[in-house]
Amino acid sequence: MGKLIEGQWRPSGMTAESEGGRFVREETTFRDWVRRGDPDHPAEAGRYHLYVAYACPWAHRTLIYRSLLDLEDAISVSVVHPHMLEQGWRFTDDHPDHLFGLDYLHQLYTKADPTTTCRVTVPVLWDKEKRTIVNNESAEIIRMLDEEFAHDHAMDLRPEPLRDAIDEVNARVYEDVNNGVYRAGFATTQEAYDEAVTALFEALDWLEARLEGKTFLFDERLTEADVRLFTTLLRFDPVYFVHFKCSKRRIADYPNLWALTRRVYQMPAVKKTVSLPEIRQHYYYSHASINPHRIVPIAPDLGLDAPLG
Repeated sequence: MGKLIEGQWRPSGMTAESEGGRFVREETTFRDWVRRGDPDHPAEAGRYHLYVAYACPWAHRTLIYRSLLDLEDAISVSVVHPHMLEQGWRFTDDHPDHLFGLDYLHQLYTKADPTTTCRVTVPVLWDKEKRTIVNNESAEIIRMLDEEFAHDHAMDLRPEPLRDAIDEVNARVYEDVNNGVYRAGFATTQEAYDEAVTALFEALDWLEARLEGKTFLFDERLTEADVRLFTTLLRFDPVYFVHFKCSKRRIADYPNLWALTRRVYQMPAVKKTVSLPEIRQHYYYSHASINPHRIVPIAPDLGLDAPLG
């Protein structure tokens, strides 16, 4: 991923390790909030710009929300190139920075704060008027889109009666599934890998059982929990199963999880946010520590458009 050190880019790979070879994800840095009527960052159409990668599951959440909540005219977007190399996420002629014409995303971070030493990640929510980064934490950005930007008639993806239950599901899904695939893929000891992959498949078994007889994680209603899980499920069979050695079972081997993956993918507002070629290019090409020859394997026939039922 790389990070900024005293305003200068320093590549640092994708991982940080603690004792025992375990992958440790650093906290995001910019954590301001957009709110209706806020004097610093009010929720105004046309004021904000999203920086995303089609490849990144965390950024993908924000693209899905922007589409589902009909905010595409309200919030503009730039998409980085899927190959993340020596200087991190970059822009190219076919993946341009629409605001400043930058070459690399790290230049946006130093534009916001020349002294920052944080990791350079997507998504980024940029305030065009304040000319700064508001937030680069996907879990918070999607809640801003849902609670502050969305029209009153838009779907409520975190309804009040379900909030505590959704947060409980999200907590386990984040630790053992969303981040769990990375903990398995970037482990540098057998013990760390075994620990991560065991927790991952225990969580997938739990989710499979939870979905029995249900359309979504909370019965018949699409919620934040489904979207946060979906972006990992979508990438699992074409990437994580091979690339991150999460090879005990495919998502296609879980009838309920596979049905959920296809059900969410087949929503028109979601499908248009998906680029499987960019997903596969990013992971197999960018992670030299895992795939030093940058060979992108042949794509499996996933059958995401297969009829449900």
